[in-house]
Amino acid sequence: MPTLLSLLAGRPLPEPGDTSQAELHLSQCAESELAEIAADATGLRLLKSVFGNSPFLARCLLRDPAFARQLAFSDPESLFSTLIQELHPKALIDLDESALMQRLRIARRRAALLIALCDIGGLWPLERLTGALSRFADAAVRVTVSHLLYRCGTGGELELPDPSDPQRDSGFFVLALGKLGAYELNYSSDIDLILLYDQAKVRYVGRRSAQECFVRLARNLVRILQDATPDGYVCRVDLRLRPDPASTPLVMSALAAETYYEGMGQNWERAAMIKARVSAGDETAGKQFLLQLRPFVWRKHLDFYAIQDIHSIKRQIHAVKGYRSVAVAGHNIKLGRGGIREIEFFAQTQQLIWGGRNPDLRTRATLDSLEGLVAFGRTRRDVADDLAAAYRHLRHVEHRLQMMEDHQTQTLPQAGPELDRLAKFCGHSDTNDFEITLLEHMAKVEDHYAELFEEAPDLGGPSNLVFTGTEDDPGTVQSLQQMGFPDGSLVSGFVRDWHRGRYRATRSARARELLTELMPRLLQALAGTADADLAIRRFDDFLQALPAGVQIFSLLYSNPGLLDLVAEIMGGAPLLADRLSRRPALLESVLTAGFFEPVPQRQALKEDIEHQLEQALDFEEALDAVRRWTKDRQFQIGVRLLRGTADGEEAGAALSDIADIALGQLFPRAIAEFERQHGKLPGRGMALVALGKLGSREMTVTSDLDLIFIYDIPAGVEHWDTALSDGPKPLAPIQYYARIAQRFINAISAMTGEGGLFEVDMRLRPSGASGPIASGLQPFEKYQTEEAWTWEHMALTRARAICGDPGLVADCDAMLKRILAVPRDAGKLATDILDMRRRMAQQYRIDNPWDLKHVRGGQVDLDFIAQYLQLRHAHDHPEILARDSGRVLERARDLALLDDNTADQLIAIGRLWRQLQQMIRLLVGEKVEEARLREPTRRHLAQSGGADDFDALKDLIKRRAAAVHAAYQAIIGPETQKTTTAKGDAT
Repeated sequence: MPTLLSLLAGRPLPEPGDTSQAELHLSQCAESELAEIAADATGLRLLKSVFGNSPFLARCLLRDPAFARQLAFSDPESLFSTLIQELHPKALIDLDESALMQRLRIARRRAALLIALCDIGGLWPLERLTGALSRFADAAVRVTVSHLLYRCGTGGELELPDPSDPQRDSGFFVLALGKLGAYELNYSSDIDLILLYDQAKVRYVGRRSAQECFVRLARNLVRILQDATPDGYVCRVDLRLRPDPASTPLVMSALAAETYYEGMGQNWERAAMIKARVSAGDETAGKQFLLQLRPFVWRKHLDFYAIQDIHSIKRQIHAVKGYRSVAVAGHNIKLGRGGIREIEFFAQTQQLIWGGRNPDLRTRATLDSLEGLVAFGRTRRDVADDLAAAYRHLRHVEHRLQMMEDHQTQTLPQAGPELDRLAKFCGHSDTNDFEITLLEHMAKVEDHYAELFEEAPDLGGPSNLVFTGTEDDPGTVQSLQQMGFPDGSLVSGFVRDWHRGRYRATRSARARELLTELMPRLLQALAGTADADLAIRRFDDFLQALPAGVQIFSLLYSNPGLLDLVAEIMGGAPLLADRLSRRPALLESVLTAGFFEPVPQRQALKEDIEHQLEQALDFEEALDAVRRWTKDRQFQIGVRLLRGTADGEEAGAALSDIADIALGQLFPRAIAEFERQHGKLPGRGMALVALGKLGSREMTVTSDLDLIFIYDIPAGVEHWDTALSDGPKPLAPIQYYARIAQRFINAISAMTGEGGLFEVDMRLRPSGASGPIASGLQPFEKYQTEEAWTWEHMALTRARAICGDPGLVADCDAMLKRILAVPRDAGKLATDILDMRRRMAQQYRIDNPWDLKHVRGGQVDLDFIAQYLQLRHAHDHPEILARDSGRVLERARDLALLDDNTADQLIAIGRLWRQLQQMIRLLVGEKVEEARLREPTRRHLAQSGGADDFDALKDLIKRRAAAVHAAYQAIIGPETQKTTTAKGDAT
């Protein structure tokens, strides 16, 4: 049986682009199985090639030398087959999630290494390489789907026809689109998936709904495949090719999807569905869905405007025959001129036009499609051969580029050492030879692509759009209304104003030219949002705020996905639209690596902000740097909420992490700034304690901060109360710490050129709004144990120290636990809580189901239950203490202080309240006015709450609130006691 090394013997391998790195890694092989490879002449050449060209592959070799040795001395075809067989769903069905994630990541690393070495050595052609990458991705998706369906079955949510083969006849299926659908996956590509279920087939037996079950499954699928762990990741997952992703859940019924495509499907979606196939799940149901969708994708008769629209899919790149100004350095070989996308669209646009008449053109793979066009007489043989050769070469360069660092990129390095190394890795003698070869291929692609569209009218939409003159063009107004704008005249007026250069952003000729090219897609994007007229108004506000337009318009023109996101925000997320209008630079953050991926862990966030602060020369610059960083991260979370890739739980934790880290950076800097003028006092200084939503790590996108300040009173210091700080302007302790606290509050709440950071609420400090702004540690504990009212102790259940001297922080948290664990009279505790709730009900409406905080059975009642349980039982069961209501209820259940059914129900309702509160803040604002909600917003809210429609969501809220209120009365007591006089501000 041939081995990898025997197959590579005598074959040329890329020379090392970085010889010093190659030698360094070779020196690390001596004590591992890699030494046996290095002892072979071919093996040594292979190691040098890999070590000197691909840091990613070098890490794979060094991390798994035993597998590397096995690969070197095995047949790669057989070994790859074994890798795939080991990922058979039945073989891994009993693994727990962490073990499955580890197995998948190790398998991905090994598959990537095996396929890459076959590529580097020229053993496998393009089709075999991309096919192997796609087969691995399919296997990973299948085993994960099987695992998750099995969990749903054993968890009592799904009745599976065959638990040993959960996917079979389950009714749930996964469609692969894009490169995965065509078996053309590249090394670091994301996988485009659409997740659907057949309502008639699914046997859902849980307590919620099949859709909610499958949406949760989808989130887990993305997390298992995509989350980065110490073992890496498996696949980046993109679910945005599903129907109307801005307004639909991650998983929808096949019937709903079919209805969408039949009534609202666009030509670009038809193009996407050309490559669709069943990747995982119920294969029978998936194939039936694709069969039903065939008339949508393959129309037998196309009208004139449909053909125009097909051409407009790629018409934004205005290909000109003979165009030769492309520079290789920095060029995007996928999206740029002469790139992979042009070859794909050359085939796809003609497939859409002619495939309805000729089934032989309905092929998924690009190279197969080109051959089909030749056979059908729609493309000359020489054209197809040129495009096929260019496609193979461009994919070869793409693979080498991504192989270097496992980055999802198609952009070539700028001129310099990186480009030189890539040229060598691609097998060229020098960079000049690399550039000449690449330009020859791209030039042929440009010429053939431009020739294809020579006869196509230069239209970017369903009809001519004319914005010249001073009057509305009737045809344009009609076209705009057909696109989805209720008031076409309003839109026409806005666009004419933009073209007239009335705003700074459109004053230059170049800016107006770019805007003209951008306009058809821009209008289509805005028209497809939740509120098209409002979207155009917000985009107008956005343009007015821009200091210049060329850079932003170029950015939007070059990144269609970014334009779609802007439109989605303008039409569906007023909070994000307002922030984007105030700070257009937020768009740049969208293009950074990982923007659409889960927010990094705390340590990575901390390192990121510290890197941003390295350039700050003084405290004022640090304030602005922290504001920019915080707003970028908050915007990222808002976008992920909007697109359904994050839920309320994830968003709350991430927003709280961001606030923690931002405050943690500014707090010591604010103190140091103060000390320059007023010096220091003995002791450990002051700690910052968070309460409310920050304390419980449940922040929303609009949350303010509830803070208190606690300072250290050092033991053994005589006359400490009258001591003075040692600075140029000495202060006594009480005055000293009060001023630091006020300075810090001003620093984070004041408006600077970057806006404000957070609003701060200090009413939860001792004695409420009338109390001192900062308290000593011992006096604070004395006050809480001897004078404080019950509502103050309730607030402390969510308190945690987040900044300050580590010892003082630890002492504060220990003190808080002591306060909460003090024995209490259960009757008085219940009376005080009921009284406080009654007073809150006098201040806020409790009958508005959309005020999820104050409505009877809303978040307040849920939190009061958790706070009551802690204050009632913490003395005997200190382990019940937790800062968020969900964990409190879990612990109360586990301690048998609350029955299982009640606890589980309240925990689930708490998740629903948090999810809906996040989405209401994002999509609507602070207050929901039903009469003013557009249908897409209603649908988005309903889907985020797992309801079929808006009315069903409202009914669900009422039923869940009634359940919480009933539990509230059963646990704390009926509200029959008279109102008592309370101290301080309870709200």
